[in-house]
Amino acid sequence: MQIRNKITKRRWVWIVILILVIFLIKIFSAHSRWVEVVYSTKVYAAFSFLLRIIFGWVPFSVGDILYLLVIVWFIWKLWRFSAKLFRRKLNRKWFVNTGYRLVTIAIFVYIIFNIFWGINYNRKEIAAQLNLKTDKRDAADLKIIESLLLQKVNESKLALVNQHASYPANKELFKRAVVCYGQTEKLYPFLSYKPRSLKSSMFGLFGNYFGFTGYYNPFTGEAQINTLVPKFILPYTACHEIAHQLGYAKEEEANFVGYLAATSSSDTLFHYSAYLDLFVYANRQLFYVDSVAAKDFAKQLLPEVKTDIKELREFLRRHKNPLEPVIRWAYGNYLRANQQPKGMTSYDEVIADLIAFYKKYGRI
Repeated sequence: MQIRNKITKRRWVWIVILILVIFLIKIFSAHSRWVEVVYSTKVYAAFSFLLRIIFGWVPFSVGDILYLLVIVWFIWKLWRFSAKLFRRKLNRKWFVNTGYRLVTIAIFVYIIFNIFWGINYNRKEIAAQLNLKTDKRDAADLKIIESLLLQKVNESKLALVNQHASYPANKELFKRAVVCYGQTEKLYPFLSYKPRSLKSSMFGLFGNYFGFTGYYNPFTGEAQINTLVPKFILPYTACHEIAHQLGYAKEEEANFVGYLAATSSSDTLFHYSAYLDLFVYANRQLFYVDSVAAKDFAKQLLPEVKTDIKELREFLRRHKNPLEPVIRWAYGNYLRANQQPKGMTSYDEVIADLIAFYKKYGRI
């Protein structure tokens, strides 16, 4: 009985310590200036740099292997649970011990996730770094930015057609994304990206059905790209995921940083990929306030651009699955829990930053 009491007491001490750590993380994260000055630009910047040195040279995604091992472990545990349940070998002690382990593991993962990257959700916005005023946009603002994006999309696509440009192999594309950030660094020194750790996702086929084009692994510092999607999506996706590596955790922020990188470069493939994505975001927002104007802008796209959009829609249609609403609901709640109250539409909020950028600099 004394041994059991000591074990129980030790467990409670561990739980209290871990909860205290979470509490301290929450206090620190509540101050965006602390996060920006101490964590994002110093602690995280140095730590992520180290992770990219350790894992960046590996030709495959170490993070994906890690996820795969976790999935295998979970399936094995589930099989053992089912076997014991069938044989009626479960008792109160087993449930208590298992519950304690699960709670402890969950808390540990939460703490590590935040220390390794998650605190970045609370940093100052990229708009603050650029002194942009992200006031409420109205229909007039949306029409102006949509008109500019229409011009950029058509111009960049026409240039690609005239150049007979083709999309490079994945590794070459990743190198060109790094070059984009190298050129961007001249304008925005805080967007320096070295060394690179950009990999093709091992779960690309899975991603096609579950709706992700890329993701960042905070435990290994790697950015994974789903290279099985239509090629014209990949350049902007690569820039978006690199932005996550640089500590811009919110999707709106990563979209805007990705835009700065793609359009500050001299690579037309990246221009087109970014402007097309932003055109779609802006068109969707404009549709809610003026559907006629939104449709009119869409009609003015070049036939080659319309062909790409049609290809994307067909791709999404082919990979639609019945679990999609559940996945979107779950991911939307994850975003809301991490300082992005608009959930899945957080990606679209990049248009507010783009409008503010245009009002300050007179260009996009």
